Amino acid sequence: MKSLMKSAILGLPAVLLLSGCGKYASVSYEKEVKPIINIHCVECHLNGGKGQVASGFLVESYDSLMKGTKFGPVVVAGDPLSSSLYRLVAGEVDKSIQMPHGKDPISDEEIGTIERWIAQGAKNN
Repeated sequence: MKSLMKSAILGLPAVLLLSGCGKYASVSYEKEVKPIINIHCVECHLNGGKGQVASGFLVESYDSLMKGTKFGPVVVAGDPLSSSLYRLVAGEVDKSIQMPHGKDPISDEEIGTIERWIAQGAKNN
């Protein structure tokens, strides 16, 4: 019993350190994801924009982002690989539909932020 308690106590600092790492820190939609969307997606996916007309996808708010396209949701909370938003910006689709369409790709850091946000439940935080 003593060795089990000792292991738990010695392991606690490692858990605390890991929880402070960026990989495990909570990603904020408002502070981290929305600015990426504003830089790379707003131009085409606001009301009347080319992307909105083609797909029905609006990014003017968290609710419109989560509503998705006329074809269905683009975010599956907790599952980046099933989320079209992640797959489109990460380049895991045909180049002809990769987003942002006709522009420089989103940086790996920004893609990672979107991936972590979705994996953490795609919260409106």
